[in-house]
Amino acid sequence: MDFLAILQFHANIGLWILGLMTALWIISLIFKDSSIVDIFWGAGFVMSAWVAFIATVDSAGPRDWLMVFLVTIWGLRLSIHILIRNWGKGEDFRYVKMREDSHGQWWWQSFFKVFLLQGILMWLVATPISVVQMHGAAEMLSVLDYIAVVLWIFGFFFEAVGDAQLSRFKANPDNKGKVLTSGVWRYTRHPNYFGDSAQWWAFYLLAAAAGGWWSVFSPIIMTLLLIRVSGVALLEKSLSKTKPGYEDYQQRTSAFIPWFPKHSPLNKGDE
Repeated sequence: MDFLAILQFHANIGLWILGLMTALWIISLIFKDSSIVDIFWGAGFVMSAWVAFIATVDSAGPRDWLMVFLVTIWGLRLSIHILIRNWGKGEDFRYVKMREDSHGQWWWQSFFKVFLLQGILMWLVATPISVVQMHGAAEMLSVLDYIAVVLWIFGFFFEAVGDAQLSRFKANPDNKGKVLTSGVWRYTRHPNYFGDSAQWWAFYLLAAAAGGWWSVFSPIIMTLLLIRVSGVALLEKSLSKTKPGYEDYQQRTSAFIPWFPKHSPLNKGDE
């Protein structure tokens, strides 16, 4: 596999992502809502995966089809979930705060602070996708490919089921102010984030099977984002202050990787 050819191919994918993020930025200016970028996070990977796949379709093999298929399921489910969750709620409070602090300059600052930044992250994280599409057709899947599929299914289960259980829980007014400790939330305080991370490690395993072991920075970046930046750390800080009983839940339940709770949950509630 030609390393320089992969880099050139992935650079072209980066130009595609830049165009996508620029278009989203313009749309955000029209609707005055920067949080639309969150809805298109998963869909952006799906579109990039298909652009990469179509560009190399003549040499597509089982692994190429497998990668684009799994990325499509992951990304579309995530985007649809966020769309439904945010529908009719207006701009996310985080972007509202940044807009207020910009003193009228958010229209151009948002491009660099939100859309370009997320575009760069998307481009880096999407590296395993490019690696697989560029590796050339393989007649058969390897053991590592099958391990990747098992890991992806495990991750998808925790992410999709975790999101569904939390949405259903929040829809019940009786659960307001409570902490969800049942279902997959019994084994990890953040099943959706864990599941997301696991799926990206699965995508990396597909790339490693194609010889792209060096793309390991992709799942590392995604996992760090989920744990240290936009996911676990951010939520834990606020939930421990706003949800009665959350500190007890923290002591009993694994923060990220699913494991058996130290004690049986006493209450049900919501994150």
